[in-house]
Amino acid sequence: MADTRNADLTFGASDYLVYAAPINTTMPADFADPATPWVSMGWVTTDGGLFKIEEESKDVDAAGSLEPIRTLMTKSVKSTQVTFLEGLSPLVRALYDNVPVASLEPTEDIVTYSLPDKPADLRYAFVFDTLDGDKRMRLYMPNGKVVERGDEQPQTSDVMSVQMTFKFYKGAGNSSAVTRSIDYGGVDVSGFFEAEGETPSP
Repeated sequence: MADTRNADLTFGASDYLVYAAPINTTMPADFADPATPWVSMGWVTTDGGLFKIEEESKDVDAAGSLEPIRTLMTKSVKSTQVTFLEGLSPLVRALYDNVPVASLEPTEDIVTYSLPDKPADLRYAFVFDTLDGDKRMRLYMPNGKVVERGDEQPQTSDVMSVQMTFKFYKGAGNSSAVTRSIDYGGVDVSGFFEAEGETPSP
């Protein structure tokens, strides 16, 4: 058995970047900062983002069998929770208040808008980038929306953080709700894969 332990494969994010764009915007082609129409949502807390996958299944039992004869997947939800620090960012504010971003364009430095009485179903595409030196990971979601909002608390001793939880859905053409890209940063990972034509180990 090959020893594939490699300290360079540890991953400690030194930065966490979130970008938003209109729903079903194509995933950026490389790991550089995405160009227009992608917009950065600004600084986030050092906690970064909390990505969660919730899955539920149901076993089907039948007479004559002591074990389930079938397992049905009944739920698979992917979400991310992020706490943003730029509480006055028009994009952060629009997502938290559940209004179109255009609602926050100021007139002579001031903007006034109403929060909707009935929640609007505003959808966007999102990119979540984590960086550790030359190593990078990217999560791309073509169709997401804010489903939970933390309490808003302006403070005198700290910045007003804005916490939101995003939920992700399939994109155009039934594309995946979440796509992950990894840049290994030059770390050799060839030991994890069988050579072509080689019989896999049991």
